[in-house]
Amino acid sequence: MKRLLLSLLALCALTVLTVQAQESFSEDVDRLIDYHQGLVALENVTLFDGTGAAALTDQTVIINAGTIQEVGSSSTLNVPEGAIRVDLKGHTVTPGLVGLHNHTFYTTSQRNIQLNYSAPMLYLASGVTTIRTTGSVAPYSEINLRASIESGEAAGPDMFITGPYLRGDEAWLQGPEDAARVTSYWGEEGVDWMKVYTQVTRDELSAVVEAAHANGVKVTGHLCSISHTEAVELGIDSIEHTLMTNTDYVKDKEPDKCPTGPWRAEYVSLDFDSDEVQHTFTTMIDKGIGRTTTPAVYEMYVQGRPMADERSLAAMSAETREEYVKSYERFSVSGTPVDQWEKSLAYDLAFYRAGGLLAAGVDPTGFGGALPGYGDQRNYQLLLEAGFTPAEAVQIATLNGAKILGIDAATGSIEEGKRADLVAFEGDLTSDDTTITRARLVFKNGVGFNSGRMEEAVSGQIGVR
Repeated sequence: MKRLLLSLLALCALTVLTVQAQESFSEDVDRLIDYHQGLVALENVTLFDGTGAAALTDQTVIINAGTIQEVGSSSTLNVPEGAIRVDLKGHTVTPGLVGLHNHTFYTTSQRNIQLNYSAPMLYLASGVTTIRTTGSVAPYSEINLRASIESGEAAGPDMFITGPYLRGDEAWLQGPEDAARVTSYWGEEGVDWMKVYTQVTRDELSAVVEAAHANGVKVTGHLCSISHTEAVELGIDSIEHTLMTNTDYVKDKEPDKCPTGPWRAEYVSLDFDSDEVQHTFTTMIDKGIGRTTTPAVYEMYVQGRPMADERSLAAMSAETREEYVKSYERFSVSGTPVDQWEKSLAYDLAFYRAGGLLAAGVDPTGFGGALPGYGDQRNYQLLLEAGFTPAEAVQIATLNGAKILGIDAATGSIEEGKRADLVAFEGDLTSDDTTITRARLVFKNGVGFNSGRMEEAVSGQIGVR
């Protein structure tokens, strides 16, 4: 009952904030805004609507009071009198990115820090208008951060908050009763999701799912001791990462134990057309369970992959950058073999093409090369490397994430009547994948934020604040 009351109150508060958004920003946030809620026409753009359809050229999007009012050809659509007309010729517009594995903390080999200032701002600057913080080290901090964003005191994306990691060894959880107790507690405190981690048992996952669903909370997992199909049958609501966290295909796997030995290397020869792989796909698809791919964080550990780009290095503090570069030099030589990396990307493509619901997120952990927001953009490029089309990659980064969160009726695609969450990137995303790195204008609920000013505000701050 308490959870239901909190949810109703939160919904009422969000409705009020939506109506009053243009009047409720702090001075620090207001200076980041180019366009407050109102009547705005984004003209002459190349448009990906997020549904997986091919891009349309020479389009105009009309935004009115936080809502997408009309979309159509610039040559035939009538722009309403009094609209602010923004000529974006040479730009590509997509829905706001929906980050499904987007922590507000950040790690290197030597630090683990809560980035309540720089992470939300860099997410929004990069075009990420909604995140799920898939595993929290400081849930109360995130709850307070969400409130600050919703009140206009801070700039950042809409936030779905996940409780603390539920790892099934005795240092973390002590059986299913403990798992249920912790889950119920955080459900009452207002988180939206819980996340189980690597060593959880089937009994513990069952207890988490039951307690979570009783409190209106969903469950996801970074799995190992439990396979993907086992988790789906136990009622999990989504699954994180990719092939190398799925133990469905490990021979003689011991129940409730993460396998040892070179099982990931053995996956390189896995046949995606085999009955066992198709069973995983069918089980997830039939149950409507989506999966989040996080290639930007995995790329760091792969031999011979490129270093983080110059803007990412510039966003880090000097000490953070030094820690990252040292780790990169080590893993670029001795890290994950390329064939395992390529197999993981191919698994994502096979799952999607089979009809699976695939979303994406950055997971800014590891040794620090996948930054909030910038890593979400990098995911788009890596999806193209995996064989996805630009339209498919946009869909994965936008509408599919909204579907997993259950908000696709309101956002995730550029359609009339939906919330005006969208991004203008400088360049042609249909032919130049670096366009994804040049967000210029980000509309969140119809309010247009200047990406450059937000990036400037956090320059040198990643790893510090």
